[in-house]
Formats: sequence, C-alpha cells, structure tokens
Amino acid sequence: MKEIRVQASPSYYACELGVYDRLESLLSEGRVARALFIHGKKSLKAASNILPTFDQLTVHFEPYGGECSLNEIERLQHLGQEKNCDVIIGLGGGKVMDVAKSVANEMNVPVVLLPTLASQCAAWTPLSVIYTDSGDYVKYTPFLKNPWIVLVDPRIIAASPAAFLRAGIGDTLAKWYEARALTKTLDHLRVPVRLSLQAAALCQELILEESEQAMQALGEKAVTQSLITIIETNIMAGGLVGGLGDHFGRIAAAHSIHNALTQFEETHHFLHGEKVAYGVLVQLALEEEVEELERLLPFFKRIGLPISLTDLGLEATTDVFEAIAQKTLHPSESIHFMSQSFTVNEVVHGIQTVETYKK
Repeated sequence: MKEIRVQASPSYYACELGVYDRLESLLSEGRVARALFIHGKKSLKAASNILPTFDQLTVHFEPYGGECSLNEIERLQHLGQEKNCDVIIGLGGGKVMDVAKSVANEMNVPVVLLPTLASQCAAWTPLSVIYTDSGDYVKYTPFLKNPWIVLVDPRIIAASPAAFLRAGIGDTLAKWYEARALTKTLDHLRVPVRLSLQAAALCQELILEESEQAMQALGEKAVTQSLITIIETNIMAGGLVGGLGDHFGRIAAAHSIHNALTQFEETHHFLHGEKVAYGVLVQLALEEEVEELERLLPFFKRIGLPISLTDLGLEATTDVFEAIAQKTLHPSESIHFMSQSFTVNEVVHGIQTVETYKK
C-alpha cells in the first residue's frame, strides 16, 4: 500500500469581508511577538487601508524580489533571523505565498498567508514551487507543516486584475483532470483519495458553472456570491485536492507541459494557471479524450484561457513542439506519475492535436 501523506488544511482559515480585523488578535493568541511581513509592492498598496495597525507586536515590512528562488528565500531567511522574527506573514500572489512558506520552513516558525489574488491554491498548500532568479521552473518543495493562518478578504481580490482570477480558474480546473489521470487505474481508492477526487470534481463543477459570472463581477469590482465561490474554489477546494490525496491529487501531464513552456522567455509574462490550462488540453489529447477536449474549448474561449501556442506567444513550429515534448518528458517530471507512458512523438502529436482547434 503506497503511503499517503494527508495535510488537509491550514490551522485557521476564513474568507470574509473585514477578516483582516482578526489578524492581530489571532497573532496575540498564538503568542508571537515579532513578524517579518513579506509582501508584493502592489499588494501592500491594495491592502494598506484594511490592514491592522499592529500595535501589539513588532512588524518588519519587506518587499519580495519578484521570484520564489533559492537566493530570495535565503535573503529573506537571513533578514528574519537578523530581526529575530517568530512568525512570517505573506501578503500577495502565489509567489509571495511560496516565498513566505519557504522562509518560515527554513526558520522553523509559523506562517500567516494573506492572498490578494485567487490565481491558485498556494495559500492553502504545504509546498512551494521554486524558480530560478530569471523565472525558470526548478522544483517543488513540500513541507511537513501546513500554513498556520490563512485570511482572505474578497474585496482585495474583487479589485485585482482579471488575468489572475482567470489563471486561477485554469489552474484549479486542472485539479480534476490531473487527479483523475493519477487515480484511474488504481484497484482500490483509500478514503483520503476518494475525498480528494470529490474535491477535484467539485472544482470542475463550480468552475464550469460560476466562472463567467465571477469574471463579470471582477470586471465590475463587485463582491458577489459567484466571485466568492470561485475564490474559495481556487484557494480552498483546489488546495484540498492535494492536501487529501497527496501524490494522487497533485500534478500530472498538464503541469509538465507548463514546466516545459517556462523554458521559453516569450511565456514568462503569462501566468502559471494560463500555461497549466493549455497543459490540460494537451493532456486530454494525450489521453485521447477528444470529446472532453472539445467540450472545454468553448469555455476556454469565453473565459479567455489560451487554446494554442500562438496564444502563449510561441510559434507553432516543429522545433517548438519538440522542445516542449523533450522538457515535458524530463525524468523528474510529473507526467511520469500517470499510468501511461509517452514518447516525444506522442507529446508532439498531442500538441499538434490541440493546435488543430486554434481557429
């Protein structure tokens, strides 16, 4: 029986208007005194009028450098140690969340996460995605400890750029297709894996039902029930898939395609979830799930998710196809967690299949 590491959720989670008002009392209850507050510059500006004054503890604010890289983690770790911090607070998007978790892990202190985007489940999960300083994917690093506190104020996300919520929709939709691919040949599904699959199926259901209304609300900077549903789907339900299912609920071919796309500088300004969404289409082509591929395409077009390499700034050439395929099949990649094995030619054919629908 294969080991399953169940790390389902943060110790404390809330998604409500005005939820930051609880932050200082929660930190006081947790008996911490000195915080390193890692933030994105835009995120801090967006949240400045609703953050507490932090009268009860010492807080050192520090902007992050733009990538969740080993160098950035080391820089912030040294700063946190120099300031004698006993808690890390992260405010921002997914990379800030990952940096904050990594720094907290290195310092062996708890981490508080305040996501200002709903672009993926980084605020929920006990792992970080590590990149080079220039933005190339390096590895995933899992942690034994889950985030301590996660607070989401929907007002900040309602005012965020639409591209980030769209990317979250793409990344979270992948939860179902990747978890399904990782479990479909198992003879027996243990309870945590069944719960993980149910969470993944809920992600797909809610995304297909509510995303368009949520994107409309975001365009109007309005906090609606549909927007809150998609925020919580992207952050909470998406995080539960991996938290419950472990390696059976994490990543498969769609994320390998994403990782392969990061080798091209032209794709660096596209968000993680946008590239993962394209990877879902390629994975479905590899699985010969053409009907499901065709069912998703109209939704992708309505939401604005990429359906071709051209949409990701790349030329649809043989050289590009083969470079993606080679990197997708690197021995360390998650595509190998699937029961099927693929060749370079098969991955190239999968990409070409998706390309036939770009019109």
